[in-house]
Amino acid sequence: MRDFISRRVDSLPVSGIRRFFDIAATMKDVVSLGIGEPDFPTPPAAMRAGLAALKRGETHYTSNAGLLELRQAVSRHLERLYGVAYDPRDEVLITVGVSEALSIALAAMCEPGDEVIVPEPSYVSYAPEVVFAGGTPVTVPTRAADGWQVSPAAIERAATRRTKAILMGSPNNPTGAVASRATMAQVSRIAKKRDLVVVSDEIYDQLVYGVEHVCIASLPGMRARTITLGGFSKDYAMTGWRIGYAAAPRALLRGLAKIHQYTIMSTPTVAQHAALAALRSCARDVERMRREYDRRRRMLCDGLNRLGLECVEPRGAFYMFPNVESSGLDETRFAERLLMEQKVAVVPGTAFGPGGAGHVRCAYATSTDRIAEALRRIAKFLGR
Repeated sequence: MRDFISRRVDSLPVSGIRRFFDIAATMKDVVSLGIGEPDFPTPPAAMRAGLAALKRGETHYTSNAGLLELRQAVSRHLERLYGVAYDPRDEVLITVGVSEALSIALAAMCEPGDEVIVPEPSYVSYAPEVVFAGGTPVTVPTRAADGWQVSPAAIERAATRRTKAILMGSPNNPTGAVASRATMAQVSRIAKKRDLVVVSDEIYDQLVYGVEHVCIASLPGMRARTITLGGFSKDYAMTGWRIGYAAAPRALLRGLAKIHQYTIMSTPTVAQHAALAALRSCARDVERMRREYDRRRRMLCDGLNRLGLECVEPRGAFYMFPNVESSGLDETRFAERLLMEQKVAVVPGTAFGPGGAGHVRCAYATSTDRIAEALRRIAKFLGR
């Protein structure tokens, strides 16, 4: 029988994260610094709103775009935080997490042969989603020596007449880097000069430490050429609710809405009610979680540096990206042996692109007790 899987799908590797999770799931007493998921419960107000919606029988379709109240709340939220306003009627779309928002944004824009610039290391789905959309990812490396800040000059060198968009993720997964205002201003200059769209993944926007998060759509001239992706999974500890959004000028959003309409119909209704409550009532919960992540961040970063695993201080999200070359192992062998010998799970940096060579991703979305235990086991591993 013929192989019915398309070449573009067959050519892509499976996620480099999943392999280590699958192995760790078969083992007892594993300390996981691998999973990028908050260990906090969903805030009580959001939980109550979801339960109340369920009890009221709110289990039917909403409009394709999502509850108007929720779209209005998203619009107010973005205007309050970043001073950029969207018409909730046709410039905000509620999606099944940022994952769907990213997928349909790229699918709505890419023609065969179109290029999308992707700074890397980057989240594992960025380049594959460009491929799924029929485009070609063009990666631009970032370096630890630069604090993992993307070089606007490198972006400009990578741009060609076929370039359609720049895909930015800030705060960054896996490095924890937060793009500075100066960097974002230069990226916006390039986008305007070359008539490009910026797809901006801002899922960790409220989890920053001692720096500002810059919403690129708020910069002069950028609202018209930015698709802002956000959601509730990370900031609000609502990963399993699968709820996110895309905000963009109507000329761009109509393409996303058309794909969403045909493939998803509408985002789960109960999750929409929970998200609405999160925006209305859970700002203090987000700040409480942010402060605790900050405490964990400093503990893990200091601990890794003391062990000789040089780590650039992450300023956002809940990840850090230490260099493990001092161990004498490459990133994959380091992760494999650390898991097998000391039962600590981390992710090889090359899961996030070739630029992650020599590094591993550690997530501090776990308790300080578990972080302390992980550091103790890593010290023992390095001592061997």
